[in-house]
Amino acid sequence: MFMNQKVYENYAKLAVKIGINLQEGQDVMITASTRVGEFVKEIVKVCYENKARSVRVEWTNEEIEKLRWLNEDVDVMSEVLTWQEEKAKHQAETLPCKIFVDDADPEAYAGVDVSKMAAVRKARFSVLKKYRDMEDNKNQWLIVAVPSPNWAKKVFPELETEEAVAKLWDAIIKTMRLDADDPVQAWENHIANLNDKSTKLNDMNLDYLTYKAANGTDLTVKLQPNHIWLSARETNLKGIDFTANMPTEEVFTMPKRDGVNGVVMSTKPLSLHGQLVENFKVTFKDGKAVEVTAEKGVDVLENMLNMDESSRYLGEVALVPFDSPINETGLLFSNTLFDENACCHLAFGFAFKSNIKGYENMTEEDFKEVGYNDSVNHVDFMIGSEDLEIIGYDFDGNAHKIFENGVWAI
Repeated sequence: MFMNQKVYENYAKLAVKIGINLQEGQDVMITASTRVGEFVKEIVKVCYENKARSVRVEWTNEEIEKLRWLNEDVDVMSEVLTWQEEKAKHQAETLPCKIFVDDADPEAYAGVDVSKMAAVRKARFSVLKKYRDMEDNKNQWLIVAVPSPNWAKKVFPELETEEAVAKLWDAIIKTMRLDADDPVQAWENHIANLNDKSTKLNDMNLDYLTYKAANGTDLTVKLQPNHIWLSARETNLKGIDFTANMPTEEVFTMPKRDGVNGVVMSTKPLSLHGQLVENFKVTFKDGKAVEVTAEKGVDVLENMLNMDESSRYLGEVALVPFDSPINETGLLFSNTLFDENACCHLAFGFAFKSNIKGYENMTEEDFKEVGYNDSVNHVDFMIGSEDLEIIGYDFDGNAHKIFENGVWAI
């Protein structure tokens, strides 16, 4: 037994029971860095206790990957080898549950040519996209996070490494409700509360939202006419519930692709491809991000937006109260999984098909007809503030106050 053994056990149970909601006989694929072997071992153990058919682990290492980025040619890194494509095809056909364990250094790839990263990602995606589409909304998946020394030092730069890691663990334990007497039941209660918010929003049948804040945010977002609000617990096309992000505090839906106009200000830094973008402003016209400025990392942001035409359009609108447990820690996690659940956010790039009513009966042509935004990217960025006001307008022109002073008003 070691210091975090009990935490690992409870955390692994949450990942398997609440996160992927593993069903007897299913396969599991875990992707994690070489630093987090003890936690991964606990997840594997819980998967088998819950009757997984098989569990496979794919290990990653940022330092080795950075060496590849710095030394290999674009053409070499862009290659999708036969075995890699066959693996993607196999996963799309067999649909294993997927768990991604994130302990990334927020600036792991600082110094890497961002245009090179964009070119490689775009080239590989052109080959592998069909397999992503094949498994879309059919499997269960989850992202969770554990501290690494570099990540912890980014959050607590004034502390020695060991103490920084311990402090980051404390924050994750709190925001993951691992300090509850029964963490699984605590998550069931939390999910029920978020479902209540999504039900109220769906009952309003909203046409568009307006966002206003003293920092300069003045944005109008039309919603997909046949949208549906979802929250923590989703149901895939096989009828199995799962919770894709842990922690999660959001209720989210799909914007109308060409219906976003105005200006929005970021309120937290964005970690993008291992590099930070800070204090940025985005101007939208007819749905498209036509101008971006930033105090730091604007080239990283521009490269992402230029990867394809749809990256400049929004795929997600997410509502998160400014008094969320994550924001109440007072920490900047420099990790999108946590920071996006600290306050309201939007996302550039692809939308979630499940945010359209009746999506399970729609063809690809149907999605094109309704203006579904498809892209190589899905990049969340945070816009919530303590004075953010959001008003929703239904199709009869009635106003509904959704957020006031940064928190729920419904």
